[in-house]
Amino acid sequence: MTFEFKKDNIPLDSAEIANLWTTYMNDSMFVRVFQHFEQHLEDPEIRPLLTYAIEQSTDHLKKIDEMFKEEKIPIPTGFTENDVDLTAPRMFTDPFILNYLANIGKFQANIYSVALANSSRSDVRAFYTECSNFTMELYNRSADVLLTKGIHSRPPIIPSPERVEFVQEQSFLAGWFSKRRPLTTIEIMNLFFNLKRNELGHWLLTGFSQTARMQNVRDYMLRGKQIASKHVEIFESVLRENDLPVSMMSDTGVTNTTASPFSDKLMMFHTTALIAAGMGFYGAAAGTSARRDVAAHFVRLSAEIAGYAEDGANIMIKNKWLEKPPQAPNREQLANSKRN
Repeated sequence: MTFEFKKDNIPLDSAEIANLWTTYMNDSMFVRVFQHFEQHLEDPEIRPLLTYAIEQSTDHLKKIDEMFKEEKIPIPTGFTENDVDLTAPRMFTDPFILNYLANIGKFQANIYSVALANSSRSDVRAFYTECSNFTMELYNRSADVLLTKGIHSRPPIIPSPERVEFVQEQSFLAGWFSKRRPLTTIEIMNLFFNLKRNELGHWLLTGFSQTARMQNVRDYMLRGKQIASKHVEIFESVLRENDLPVSMMSDTGVTNTTASPFSDKLMMFHTTALIAAGMGFYGAAAGTSARRDVAAHFVRLSAEIAGYAEDGANIMIKNKWLEKPPQAPNREQLANSKRN
């Protein structure tokens, strides 16, 4: 399905600029990551997915470029060919790339759905509708290949409920000192998918830690790897307490290379972008998990990764890697400038 991009005779508002700017930054990064993957990918079933992801992400950049030029908004620097070395050895295996594509489909779907809901102009809404369709297609096709290869991790299967029930006691919310009730399917879902995201993040940061050029960036990636592992263990322990099996990735997905295909700037941005997404997933999980101990895990761990994200931002600022989003004018500064 294609959409006609018809510009309304109104300027972009702050939310539309924010979302388009964020999309440009993310997609310019993903294009470079996908290009490295493309250099080494061997599996013919995965290649069409990767080609599709590169084509669509490149098209997004072109359309945002056109909209910004019309509005006389500076085009973000984002990530260029200087941020990827296509001659570098492969960092990740084919199964990891397939899992990565499926997860990027989910990651971008959340961003695009919020962007669509926060857009007013018809051309921007049409753009994000098209973007949303892309992420759904990417995830669906990736999930199909994962299933055919037998490497698609599914949440635990439980017996089907026999009847509709209503909560009768406040103990349904308990989870600290009183007897804990079994997990609901909503809580199982929250724990499982956040576990899987951290598992993928652990191996992504493993690759980044092996190849980063600067010592403080390597240390940052190693710290993130440890945090992701800890979160996996916490979520896994809650599931296992309820006799729910957890299938782990059969392939770590990381090669032994120490030669980085990516700039430290790109790896830092990628890491902080995934942290931001993770905090959103944790917030949603905390809000929909009725058992107090489960919700508290997500709140507590959100605070931990928020601190980690701030440290990452400081590294990027110190190295002049953190590109500033468009912002409102400083009225006080403008007023004071008239006195000089």
